[in-house]
Amino acid sequence: MSPESLASALNAEHAAIFAYGPIGVRLDAASVAEARDAEAAHRARRDTLVLRLTELGTTPPPAAPSYELPYPLTDRSAALRLATEIEERTAAVWRAALPATAGADRATALAGLTDCAVRATRWRRRAGVAPATVPFPGRTA
Repeated sequence: MSPESLASALNAEHAAIFAYGPIGVRLDAASVAEARDAEAAHRARRDTLVLRLTELGTTPPPAAPSYELPYPLTDRSAALRLATEIEERTAAVWRAALPATAGADRATALAGLTDCAVRATRWRRRAGVAPATVPFPGRTA
């Protein structure tokens, strides 16, 4: 994977980690554990990317001090919508990285895309969105 693709994926993971803080406080008790698991998965993938970029001799981009959420999170519905969007956006970054990958890096990108797509589906189901799946996860158009 090119260092640029890795850096883009790392930036997406940083943003996802940040978003799960405000998301979590608006969720019902049944969804909080899922949000914690999602945040932990993004943290693990972030750590993997930091190590890989370091192995390639590239300085990993740091997380921003803060990220702007696209809309206020005033209730459970908004939190579920943002959780879905965060997973979809991160999936799109991983999907974009696939053509520039080979070997273990390609497996990492595919796993990132797949994990985000599965989590987005789970969030859609919790929100009552139908259909819960999309035909091409990570596709932006």
